[in-house]
Parts: sequence; C-alpha cells; structure tokens
Amino acid sequence: MKVLITDDEIQIRRGLRMKVDWEEEGFIVVEEASNGKEALELLQNINVDVVLTDIRMPIMDGIALAKHCQQEFPGIKVIVLSGYSDFEYVRSSMKEGVKDYLLKPVAPDELLEVLRKIRKEVEEDKRKQIESARIHVIAETHLQEVQDQFLLHLAKDEWLEFSYVLERLWQLQLEDLAQENIKVKFLSVEIRECEDNLTNLKKLCLPFQMICKEIAKELGGTYSFYDPSYANMVHFLKIIDLEQTNSTAILIKKVQQSVKTSLNLETVIGIGNTVTGLSEMKNGYISSLLSWSQSQLGSHSQVMNETVTRDVIYEFEPDFERQLTNAIEGMNIEAFKNTVNTVLKKTENQSVLSFCFVANRVFFLLGSLAKKYNMETKDIQKSMWNCQQSIGELNSQSKSIDHLIQLAQVIVEKISVARFSNGQLMDNIRQYLDEHYASEISLTSLSELFYINSSYLSDTFKNHIGKNYSEYLVELRVEKAKFFLEDERLKIIDVANLVGFSNSGYFSTVFKKHVGKTPVEFRNFLDINGKVIR
Repeated sequence: MKVLITDDEIQIRRGLRMKVDWEEEGFIVVEEASNGKEALELLQNINVDVVLTDIRMPIMDGIALAKHCQQEFPGIKVIVLSGYSDFEYVRSSMKEGVKDYLLKPVAPDELLEVLRKIRKEVEEDKRKQIESARIHVIAETHLQEVQDQFLLHLAKDEWLEFSYVLERLWQLQLEDLAQENIKVKFLSVEIRECEDNLTNLKKLCLPFQMICKEIAKELGGTYSFYDPSYANMVHFLKIIDLEQTNSTAILIKKVQQSVKTSLNLETVIGIGNTVTGLSEMKNGYISSLLSWSQSQLGSHSQVMNETVTRDVIYEFEPDFERQLTNAIEGMNIEAFKNTVNTVLKKTENQSVLSFCFVANRVFFLLGSLAKKYNMETKDIQKSMWNCQQSIGELNSQSKSIDHLIQLAQVIVEKISVARFSNGQLMDNIRQYLDEHYASEISLTSLSELFYINSSYLSDTFKNHIGKNYSEYLVELRVEKAKFFLEDERLKIIDVANLVGFSNSGYFSTVFKKHVGKTPVEFRNFLDINGKVIR
C-alpha cells in the first residue's frame, strides 16, 4: 500500500521513515510533502492509500488537507500527527476525514499499531469494492439479458397487452421505444469468415455481440439483441430521426469497421423497411431478415437493402395466425395443412419476397409455440433448421411448405405427449411463468394460453409443484425482487414494477410476509453485509 508523508520539517519526515519497517508491513512510502497544498498536488498524479500528515503546517494544515482528501479522494485514509495541546482539536476533526491520529513524539509501536489497523481497513474496502463491482456486473448483465429477451418478444410480436408493453419498456429502461407512432428500422447483421481466417465462428459470436452492444450504446437511439433462431447474427433496432438522414449509414459503417478490425470477419447486413408503431415491428424485423436472405453466399461483406412495400407483400391477416395457432394447439395437423396451403399458395404468382414474408411469419409462429412448450429436442431443432434453410434459399416454395408442415407435425406430437403427461405440461407452464413472471397472468388466462381447463390446471399445478398457482407466482416474484434489491439505484417502487407489483405498499406487505423483512429492511441488511450496489 502506498503512503504519502506530509510534514514541514524534513527531520520528522526522515524519522517517520525509520520508525518502522514499512515494506515488511506491506507499505511503501512513495512521496513526501512539506505542506497540505504540496500534498494535494502530488495526489493529483499518484495513487496513494494512506496520507500521514502533521496538523501544524504553513500554507495548508493537516485538517484542511484531510477535508480536501475526503472530498476529492474519499478512498484515502488520513492519519494526523499532533502535539498534546492539539488533542481535542484533532479528535473533533475525525468527522472531517481524519481516520486516526497519533501524538508526538510518535512511538514506533503506536505507529505500527495504527498502520496495521489501516491496512486491514483498506484491504476490506478493496474487497467490498471488488464484490460490489462483481454484483454490479451481474445486475447489468441480467438487465441486458432481460432487455434482449423483451426486444425479441417485441420484434416477434410475442406480447399480450399493449399497455403492459408500454409499462415494461419504461421498467427496462427502454422508454425511447414507448413513443407514440415511433418510427424504427431493423438491421440484421451476420458475421462470415474471411478466406484467411477459418476460426470457428461459434467462438466469436459472444465477442461479436459485445461489439454490437457497445456500438448501440455509443450511437444512442439504437438497440441490439440476439435471436437464437439465427446463428452468427445480431439484430439492431434503430429509432429513425428524420433530421438525421445518414444515421443508418453511420451504423452500418461502424459495424463493418469494428467487426473487421476486432475480429477480422466480414459482415452481411440486411436493412429492413422503416415501420411505424409497436404493432408494425414484426413486419420491420422480418423485412430486415428478407433483405439479408437475398445476400450471396461467400465470405465477402454485403449490404442488402431490398425495398419491401405493401404492393408486393402479402397481408398476413390476424385471422390466419389464429387459425394456425388453434390448429396446432388443438392438435389438428390437417387443419394446419389446409390453412397453410390455402394461404401460401396464393403467393405463387407473386414475388418471391411475398412468399418468403408469409413463410417466415408461419415459421416464427411455430418457433414461438415450440418455445412455449419447452421443445428443445434434436428432432425439433432439426426441423426448425430445415425450415429456416429452405425459406432462406427462396428457390423452392413447395419445399418450404413441406418443411413447415413437417415442423408443425413434430410440434403437434410433442404437445400431444405434454397434454397427456401432467409432469411435462407443468414443467412447460412453470418455465413460461419463470420467463413472464412480471406479466399480468391470471390462472384463467394461463389456462387459455395452454388450452386446458382452469380448474384442471389449478389442481394439477398444486399436485405437481406442491403449492397452488398464486403462491408459486408470488414466491417467484419475491425471489426475483431480492436480486433487484441488491441495486440501491433502483427505488422500491421500481423493484415492485420490475417483478409485477403495481403498488409498492402491497409489494412491501407481500415481501415481508415471505421474507420476514420489508424491502427496505432487507436492503439495509444487504448493505450491512456489503452486498448493495451503489
């Protein structure tokens, strides 16, 4: 630990150096100063842990130096040396930043005792800082993961209530997207290997995602997220400012240069259409994927900007989506086949983009249903891969339809098994709750979502989980709240909102009932143990 000795008498400074074996005690005297002003100038350029200073000095005394250290360098521990006549003055100044004091003449054993005490405090402070930084990183990472997940839900139109979406955007610090009639554009960015760089792309996906996060944060009004359905890709959601006509070009240039410089990889970028409002975001997202899908194979950078307008895009009507969902949930594969064939074959005489648009919407729908029932088996993954590849090829409409039907068949079979296996069905429902715990999901709406009787769901849930639905949801929210309470920057009402409580008073009552402490008491308990992020 580094020490700065401050005294206007050089003999005293030399004497202090000789009173203890500094290095053996884990200290090193890095500098000396003859007054407080000189000491402060030194502190601007060197890192110091401990300042040992006389109280009586010209220009600036020790107490004034301690006050400045408290304001400008709060991590430094100040030890004051004083004569007996200054004892009461020094003791009263402890609140001004003085950590400890020693009476002159300084006895070696007393100096040693104070230094050891200070060393322990500094080491403990550093340990707490490291732990606080670790918790902060975890909290930031968790927030980013939740933001990414919600942006993906937004892009795929996987949300229930419009008012809930607006509220959730504010809770997740995405309030820029809650503007009325907001105009946005999606960009889908894929990384590809260079001829002389055959590194496994899988290993570079995480660094690629981190680069995109930094670019989005730097540019402002821009967000990036990852869709597991598309390997080696990151998607940008950019708010369109009509006054900045070149903002998209700046983003593209930044991405291409950063990825090339940092990872030595090429990028293929699909630019989507500008869309207005939250309800149009799915169309904007798919249009960026359609642009990307027009790229040529090969390891060279490309920017694809296919204009997709209403006169070439088949209108994907909500009734069509409901029919497909009902067919899958009702385990009626024939109804699914008939609906898909009827709608997709209408696009045969239209543009390839029109067919690809509708086929992708069907694919997204099936992917959402597979996720809803926690289907991560090899046959599901293989079917989804085949669908994605065939639609992306854009050269075989009948092949794409066949793959969609095959995927639907596998999903229907899995749903059938889940319906007749209470354990698997309850696991699917529990996973859904774990992801959507902050939403307003009643037992009735949950039963409708999974196409089962609410009374049957209530009884089966309790038998399988060991507690009723409402108890499980409340306990889940309380556990999530404990994590958010570690971040002192979040107000109690913010934590309540993040876990699904609209009223902080009711949240506090429920929290105390389950934890034995109010949220404030629980946070104070964490603070005492050094687990609160400041």
